[in-house]
Amino acid sequence: MESTIITEKSKKKQAKEYLKGWVPYRIKRYWMYAVVTIVALVMPWITINGNHLFLLSFDQKKLHLAGVAFDMQELYLMPFLLMLLFLGIFAVTAVGGRAWCGWACPQTIFRVIYRDGIETKLLGLRKRIKNKQQEPDLSKMENKVKSFIAILLWSVIAFVAAADFLWFFVPPEDFFRYISNPTEHMVLTGTLVSVALFIILDVVFIKENFCVYVCPYSRVQSVLYDDDTIMAVYDPIRGGDIYEGHGYQREKKFTKQKELLKVNESAECTTCESCVTVCPTHIDIRKGLQLECINCLECVDACTSVMGALGKPSLVQWSSEKETLHHAGKTNYFRGKVIAYFAVLMIVLVSLFVMGSKKEHMLLNINKGQRLYKVLDDGVVQNDYIFMFANTDRKAHTYYFEIVGNDKITIKRPSEPFKLSAGMKKKKVVILETKEQLANNIRKDVPVPILIRAYATDDKEKIMVEREMVFFYPRADLVKN
Repeated sequence: MESTIITEKSKKKQAKEYLKGWVPYRIKRYWMYAVVTIVALVMPWITINGNHLFLLSFDQKKLHLAGVAFDMQELYLMPFLLMLLFLGIFAVTAVGGRAWCGWACPQTIFRVIYRDGIETKLLGLRKRIKNKQQEPDLSKMENKVKSFIAILLWSVIAFVAAADFLWFFVPPEDFFRYISNPTEHMVLTGTLVSVALFIILDVVFIKENFCVYVCPYSRVQSVLYDDDTIMAVYDPIRGGDIYEGHGYQREKKFTKQKELLKVNESAECTTCESCVTVCPTHIDIRKGLQLECINCLECVDACTSVMGALGKPSLVQWSSEKETLHHAGKTNYFRGKVIAYFAVLMIVLVSLFVMGSKKEHMLLNINKGQRLYKVLDDGVVQNDYIFMFANTDRKAHTYYFEIVGNDKITIKRPSEPFKLSAGMKKKKVVILETKEQLANNIRKDVPVPILIRAYATDDKEKIMVEREMVFFYPRADLVKN
């Protein structure tokens, strides 16, 4: 009897030592959620020289990126941003599985706030955070009232989240001015209400079904995974092969611990089902990789606490199938596919910065006028054009232009520089003419290439663009000398 007591004390001491310093992934995720939330809320308010860190303004027709404002004509940067987004997701998935889903996705963060924060901790609708399978009993009037309060509280947060989303398209300084007169800005008001209602519907009623049935990411992940991808993995060698086969279609093999022990006496899984009851997407991690798994690692925490009490390592690890499922060696983080992803990401990122650094502080579009040319009585040939100037700088400038490398063609109109305020555009009718004979072709008109250099007279070194265009010279019989 005494030896039994000593053994139990020894086990408890061993368990205590094993769990010493252990911080659940759930707590780490909460800290990550806090960081993501703060970044999302603060980023729209940060400006550099009056420009936002990121803003895609359809109202102002501008893209703000890292404190630099780009006009819509400069949206050649958007493909680079999209490539960064998708390649980044692919790279993260190849390395850490659905780490985005479990650690940074707004859907997951919203559900944790509503389910764990409001329903469980604040109102007590749910008994425990660790039991996500049992829905609140709404047959009781008290619970119905609490559920209604939970929805009201979440609705307030939903409108804040919807506003924060819109701040990346309508800057906060404009948003509050517009929303103060909702009848004059019905599109913005309608979008705000629609986004908020969707967030309420999604979080309160659709729940994790969005991750399971709607989100396309889960369908893409299986293509990006390999044996070295980090995910929540159950060890069937230690725990016992509770489910037959390895895939998505499995038949449950054992339902009771005693039946399991008949096959494998050394199986360590206690069939406590803690890893099942804690799962927000209602799956059993012991089945292996499943589309519904969002890598929240709740099952890892659950098994760690249970097995840690027995002085043993968790049967569910945040590891790779190679290391935990097949026991075929350590996880290879720096494999060819991962290196290739990050190499391409760096190339795209460098390209984005290079292209972004070449921002033009003045935009110039040149279109030919309706007439191909005009021949005056004295033999002067004129070509007319439409020059569209745009001042993308933050202060007013005075602009003019010159013809480079061809002194035979002169500027007839405009005859003097003109001023353009910050952010403004101006259309100019430009007439170029020549008194010289540029060609002597008796069969057809001759296009003469010319180079136009437009600049700000007050800052020519910084603000200067060049455009190639064509001056049409008529055939010889049309020109009177």
